Amino acid sequence: MSHSLTPRDKGNLPALSAPPLIRLDAYVAEDGSTVVNGHLLEMGGRRPPNEAILDAVAMFARTLGAPVAATVIDRTEKQVARLRVYPDGSSRTIDEEDDLPPGRERTAAEEEAFPPLARVERIIQHAQHEELHAAFVLASALREHLTLRRGAEDELALEARAIEAYLAYLRGDYSLSITLALTVARIRCRTDLNRAAPDVARATAAWQRLMDDGQVVTRGQELLHMWERLSTEGLLLEPSHQAMAHTVRSRLEQGGRSVPAPALTTGQEPLAPEDKPLKPARRGLRRFTRRPGRSTESSP
Repeated sequence: MSHSLTPRDKGNLPALSAPPLIRLDAYVAEDGSTVVNGHLLEMGGRRPPNEAILDAVAMFARTLGAPVAATVIDRTEKQVARLRVYPDGSSRTIDEEDDLPPGRERTAAEEEAFPPLARVERIIQHAQHEELHAAFVLASALREHLTLRRGAEDELALEARAIEAYLAYLRGDYSLSITLALTVARIRCRTDLNRAAPDVARATAAWQRLMDDGQVVTRGQELLHMWERLSTEGLLLEPSHQAMAHTVRSRLEQGGRSVPAPALTTGQEPLAPEDKPLKPARRGLRRFTRRPGRSTESSP
């Protein structure tokens, strides 16, 4: 795996001068870890993630003196919720069409206020301090929101997914790492084959650590198809990549598994991403609806 964990600069804090109603973002991981605008929240005691998110966004609204919109990706509920939070701490959920209209200008304004690259720097810093759980959750949040805003094939979304795959690898979660890395490789093979070899190599590095026979076969066959396609197109240039391709075929053959003929047609490649689908939250969802003065941060 070749992702460097060296920060490029120190500009890793979001600007607090964002215009009112730029949509903020929040993320709740499957284990309840909660991120708001690229910052992992300290969840003291048994504080519910939805309350922590509402308090954090309400604080931002008070700073601006204006309502703030927020998009929450909640993996515990497998839902996307869109909110409007007011300076008095009250909030309501809104339909997607009730929010500010999407578009390039909107996305540019949001990302200028909270730059994705600044978030990457924060992820790197956590990783350098061996805070791999924090780094991984922040990477997942970044990838989820970039994919939601820009699409899975966007360059920034792809890079975030590759970082997430690498952090899963460092944590020893090779099954997740190969899932994420193969999605990156699959997209790259479809959209920019000339740049695909390093991504296929990263996926192969995770695959080599797999112990489950079923995953070894299914993932290995897909990797072999990718390597064979790169070879057919004359793009298997690095000796290390040639060695990886040989390793994949040898492992499959030594396991007594038949290796089907490589799929060389781009139309035969599975579609990415492999993310679990999210459904929009119902308008008026109670856990994100709060009356004025109900902010838990001000409670005794």
